[in-house]
Amino acid sequence: MDHVSPDHPLRRAPIQQRSADRLARILDACAELLDETGYEHLSTRAVALRAGVPIGSVYRFFGNKRAMAIALAHRNLDQYAEGIADRLADLPATDWRPVVDAVLDEYLAMKRSVPGFALVDFGVPAPPAEGPASDPNNLVAGRLTELLGAHLGLTRDAALERAVLVAVEATDALIQLAFRNDPAGDADIVAETRAMMHAYLARVLD
Repeated sequence: MDHVSPDHPLRRAPIQQRSADRLARILDACAELLDETGYEHLSTRAVALRAGVPIGSVYRFFGNKRAMAIALAHRNLDQYAEGIADRLADLPATDWRPVVDAVLDEYLAMKRSVPGFALVDFGVPAPPAEGPASDPNNLVAGRLTELLGAHLGLTRDAALERAVLVAVEATDALIQLAFRNDPAGDADIVAETRAMMHAYLARVLD
């Protein structure tokens, strides 16, 4: 995962539903084109054409394609958190292992099905030099710490935050490996990733 600004990338937030729908179409088009052309060949003009909106509508929201990709990363992270919350609603708080499995399973589901996710999951390519607060793994770890803490009744302290961040960093690298040569994710590497998460997080969650 690459750097993503913690600040919202929109030039102007949509107020009316019509404007929100147009923004959603722009981000959907951006995601589709990322899969088809890659980030380097992505352009605001191509996105406008695919979304069926005037180029001015794209620039109303975004100053450039990077800002557009960052907004897509923000949307992906929100979708990820919402998907985890839905999964956790059906899980008891007495065992943390199924909870951790739900976190991994939701990421795998998005990796396999969400357009543009292979290039822009929670961050964008070619990042500028930014601080740790803008690193997407830090952002993901922060959201996960909140979700896990709330569901399992854990105190959010430095030890928990550090453990979740380390788990996110390690899992990120292993899932990249799993999907490197297998579009569905190498099942054996995914299984090893799950075992690693359980073994490592047991130090904090048991």
